[in-house]
Amino acid sequence: MAKILVIEDDKQLAKMVVDWLQNEMHTVDVVHDGKEGLDRLQFYSFDLAILDWELPSMNGPQILSEFRRKGGTIPIIMLTGKSELNDKVAGFDAGADDYLTKPFHPRELSVRLRALLMRPAQRVKDVLKAGDLELDSASHIVRKAGVQLHLMPREFSLLELFMRYPDEPFSTDAILNRIWSSESDVSTDLVKVYVAKLRRKIDDEKGDSRILTVHGVGYKLRT
Repeated sequence: MAKILVIEDDKQLAKMVVDWLQNEMHTVDVVHDGKEGLDRLQFYSFDLAILDWELPSMNGPQILSEFRRKGGTIPIIMLTGKSELNDKVAGFDAGADDYLTKPFHPRELSVRLRALLMRPAQRVKDVLKAGDLELDSASHIVRKAGVQLHLMPREFSLLELFMRYPDEPFSTDAILNRIWSSESDVSTDLVKVYVAKLRRKIDDEKGDSRILTVHGVGYKLRT
């Protein structure tokens, strides 16, 4: 599960990409304007961005150059209808990590996305373990003492966040930023609801909860 920003002014194409990525369990933000895309990159946390070349207010290379100049390091895939070598060179020179020419099949986008997320700086383990809990992020399966649990997508993403960073407390705002898209109209009360749902599924009937409430901070997974 990754949090991905899609900056694409073709709304039909953007919807196709967003639907595909969400089906693969990613959290996705989408914007259709270049300046807004740069602002979103600078003020929110993402694991990867998918960036169109031709955009209103700022084009893709301008966004890339400015983002990299200010220290932005996340992988960025450039989408464009330009297929000439000079155009590709210009995209890479601006700071792109990969280049995908339109039209493309979303499966190819998935392959390139996985390759970028598997680079050392973004490399994450597929299988996470905490006590008798085991979470496989590739197959989206969670087991408790060998028995498969049935988690809803948000519950799965919340548990994955806790298991990737055990004993690290997360504020409700940090959880919202990570698990829900940035433009979602959700409140911190929703985090409490999902924590309660997750506790009912992963906790034993007797004993303390595996997800601890850190007063004044938020929540963390007890190891």
